[in-house]
Amino acid sequence: MGKRKGKPSARNNRIRQDWPALVLLCIASALILANLGNQYLWQDEAQTALVSKTVLTHGIPLGYDGKNYFSQEFGLEYGKNYIWKWHTWLQFYVLAAFFAVFGVSTFVARLPFALFGIATILLTYTVAKSLWKSRRVGVTAAVLLLTSVPFLILVRQCRYYSPSAFFSLLALYCYVKILERKRYAPAAFIISATLLFHTHHIYGATLLATALVHSMLFRRDRFRSVLYLSVITAVINLPWILWLSHVSYGSIYGDLLHGHQAFSFAAHYLAQLAKYVFPPAILLLPVVIWIINRARHAQSQPLDADMRQKLALLLLFIPINIVALLFSPLPFFRYLTPLIPVCCMIMALILESGMRVHVGIGIAIIAVLVSTGHMKDYLYEVTHDYDGPIEGIVKYLNSHGRPNDIVAITYGDLPLKFYTKMRVVGGLTGEDLSPAKKADWVIVRKYIVTYRLAGVVQYLENNVPRYKYEEIVIDYPDTAFENRESPEEHRFRTDSLENRVVIFRRIEN
Repeated sequence: MGKRKGKPSARNNRIRQDWPALVLLCIASALILANLGNQYLWQDEAQTALVSKTVLTHGIPLGYDGKNYFSQEFGLEYGKNYIWKWHTWLQFYVLAAFFAVFGVSTFVARLPFALFGIATILLTYTVAKSLWKSRRVGVTAAVLLLTSVPFLILVRQCRYYSPSAFFSLLALYCYVKILERKRYAPAAFIISATLLFHTHHIYGATLLATALVHSMLFRRDRFRSVLYLSVITAVINLPWILWLSHVSYGSIYGDLLHGHQAFSFAAHYLAQLAKYVFPPAILLLPVVIWIINRARHAQSQPLDADMRQKLALLLLFIPINIVALLFSPLPFFRYLTPLIPVCCMIMALILESGMRVHVGIGIAIIAVLVSTGHMKDYLYEVTHDYDGPIEGIVKYLNSHGRPNDIVAITYGDLPLKFYTKMRVVGGLTGEDLSPAKKADWVIVRKYIVTYRLAGVVQYLENNVPRYKYEEIVIDYPDTAFENRESPEEHRFRTDSLENRVVIFRRIEN
């Protein structure tokens, strides 16, 4: 007797509907995980990795491991007993868990953040599909994010950038579900907002501000509920808010944190978004489509009230974040990471207006965006070897030095502390530099990347006699950084024209 053919299960229907997610997962994994451990950690990444390692030995993140200091702000990042307070701690515990399970390496240091990047692409597909009620728009948004080289570079960094994008988007999605009166939404919103706060507290604040402003302007019927949930979130995190309130940002960055350069910072952030994320020319597409429809005597399909409210949410999220970032130390592109998926969802909605006329319009625009970006360079980077100054220095020191050697270096101290077992002095730790007088190795980098390093350079010049050292030139480029996450500074291939790295080895006691 044959089997009766029943109706397809809901699970099978879901798989058939969301097959693009599987394709996106495979492509995103290939693009983000490829060659992930090839390039050595640069200064900021090494700081995250070093602080995370202290969690394995002390249970909490510290700025000192008994041999080396991990500061880049003259010791202001930690308080009593070197307990870290410059950043909230989620990234350190996540990375420490990966170190504990998989061991300590460059690849593992970046792995959890790369996985958050992949998850953000999938979440962008899900959220855009839900918001705009279209699987095609969801796919478009995810493809835009997947082909955004600045985003791909950021999520391959051992730093909080990718979790901040993921939890920001997740919290926004939970807020939308609150508006839709889903039973699970309030708890999910509190959890995601709290995780975002512990990824970086500034983004936690901008998320709550966005939800409150949006509900006040567009959904007064839900404002009290959103306010109540925001207060609960703030109370849950109150101990951390009080802890972070004692961080002395002003003593380092001074005038920058008083908003004196707010206008220039805002202009710079907007220019970066326009150049690397959201080309303003795309805004012309709806106008062109409107003209085409008028010429064809066809009616345009305006957004309904629900979709207009959701679009307003995303549009509010952008300026609220930029306003908060006006008080950042410098207008670094990395601070805009949570805005990139949001911009891609807005762009996808705009492209949909063209694809309703002909799907080829959207495909052509995406092709233009990809071809005019740096995807070709990115693909070269993730399929070839890259050599930077830190790699050369680390390999030479580990090959020719001893674990108890002392290394004095002007900049790049934190990666050396991660990759070697040596005592390393210099950089922006603010520590006593007197051990440099007996350093076994001295490395004066070609570039002084910040004026705050001038004191270290001057100390080494005045207190370390060159005649006691021999000069060794290694075949690695002495670029300012191993590699940076900023689009304007990132290198996709080894610099063959830069001066070679010079290391001084002590030859006289």
